[in-house]
Amino acid sequence: MYLKQFYLGCLAQASYLIGDGGEAAVVDPRRDVDEYIEEAHRQGLAIRHVIETHLHADFVSGHRELARRTGARIYFGAKAGAGFEHVAVRDGDEVTMGDVVLRFLETPGHTPESVSVVVTDRSASPEPAAVLTGDTLFIGDVGRPDLLGARMSAADLASLLYDSLHQKLLALPDATRVYPAHGAGSLCGRNISSETSSTIGEQRRFNYALQPMSREEFVRIMTTDLPEAPAYFSRDVAINRSGADELAHLPEVRGLSPEEVAELAERGATVLDTRPAPAYGAAHVPGSLHIGLSGQFASWAGALVRPEAPIVLVAEEPERAAEARLRLARVGLEKVSGWLEGGIEAWNAAGRPLAATEQIAPDELRARLREGPKPAVVDVRRPPEWQSGHIEGAFHVPLAELARRAAELPSETPLAIICASGYRSSIASSVLEREGLRASNVVGGMNAWAAGKSSAA
Repeated sequence: MYLKQFYLGCLAQASYLIGDGGEAAVVDPRRDVDEYIEEAHRQGLAIRHVIETHLHADFVSGHRELARRTGARIYFGAKAGAGFEHVAVRDGDEVTMGDVVLRFLETPGHTPESVSVVVTDRSASPEPAAVLTGDTLFIGDVGRPDLLGARMSAADLASLLYDSLHQKLLALPDATRVYPAHGAGSLCGRNISSETSSTIGEQRRFNYALQPMSREEFVRIMTTDLPEAPAYFSRDVAINRSGADELAHLPEVRGLSPEEVAELAERGATVLDTRPAPAYGAAHVPGSLHIGLSGQFASWAGALVRPEAPIVLVAEEPERAAEARLRLARVGLEKVSGWLEGGIEAWNAAGRPLAATEQIAPDELRARLREGPKPAVVDVRRPPEWQSGHIEGAFHVPLAELARRAAELPSETPLAIICASGYRSSIASSVLEREGLRASNVVGGMNAWAAGKSSAA
C-alpha cells in the first residue's frame, strides 16, 4: 500500500493519496491538483477515485478538475447534496484497489454529511491500518459543530458528533493511524495539535474531547466559547457543493502602474500587501491590508478580504504575486485585478504617498510600559492562547474580530499590537490603520516577550 500525506501550511490542510494495484484515490484534494497527478504518475498509479470527507468550508476543493483530468469518480457522504455527478456513500460502502480496501463510515457532527475512511491493507493485516477522519477527529481536538449557521443547531450537531466519535471511531483498534484533514491553526477546530497524525489509542488517552463524559457534558463543552466563524466559510461550502471552475480558466496576474493601482483603490479595491512584516512596516501603500505570504496567508485572506471587491497585490516580484493569486483562489477569492508592477519602489518613484508601521521589540515595549508614553497593548491571539498567559492590562480582541471591534480600543493612546510571533499582529496593525488608528507591531510577539522575561530572571 502507498499512502502519502500532502500538508499545506498556508491552510493548515492535509490531503492524501492512497494506492495499490495500479489504482489510487485522492482524499480531500485542494484546488490545485497537479501535485496529486504528478505523484501518482511517479508511483505508477492511476487516480480512479476522488473522495471528499465533507463539504469543506475553509478552502475550495479541486475535486471536479481532478476527476475531469483523470477520469476518476467523485465520492461524497450521502447527505452532501452535491450538484454534480458523484457517488453518494453510506456506512459500510467500500472501494477496493488491489489489496487495499477503503471502507466508509458516516461520522456526522462537524457537518451532517461527514464521512471517515477506514483503510485496510489486506496483504499486511485484516485489521485497519489507518482512518482518514476529515474534520470529525483532529489530533488533540475534534471538529467544531457550529459552522452551519441556522441550518442545524450546534447542539444537535455536537450530539451527532458524540455518537460518531464513541460509536464509530473509538471502536477502531488502538493501533489504527489517524490522519485528519487539518492541523494547528485551522479554524475548523479550537486548539488543534501541531502533530499531523496519531493513533486511535493516543487520542483516546490524550484528546480532551474523548475523555469519559456524558453526552450532555460533551455538548456543553463543544458549544461553549467558540470563536467566530469566518464569513467566507459559507461561500466556500456553496462553491464546493457546485464545484469550482478550473484554475486554468482564471486570468494571469497582470502588472499595474501606480496610477492604475491608485485609481482602483479609490474605487474600492483592496490593496493586499503580501511582503514580509519588516518590509511592509518600513513603507507601504496607505490603507493597504497586510497579510504576509509566508504564513497562513490564504486562511487570513479568506477571513479579512471582502469577496466582492477587486484585489490589487503588492509583492516583491511577479512570481510572488502569482503565488498569492493561487493561494487566494484556494479560498475562493478570484477577483485579482493585478499586481503593483515594480513593487513599492515604483509607487515611491511615482511620487505617491507612503505609510509606515513602527516595529518594536518586546524590550522596547517593556520600557514604554514602565516609563511612557505608555501604550495600550492589544493582544490579537485566539482565546486559548490568551488564557495560557498574557500581558497584564492588555486588551484581548482576536484578529478575526478586530475590524468589527476597533471602536472598543482607545483612540487617543498609542497602541502596541501583539500576537504569538508577530505575524498576526502585523496583519492587525494594517486592519487598525484602515480603521483610522495607528499602532506599533511587537516583533516576535509573546514568544519573544516570554523569552525576554525568562532571560531577565
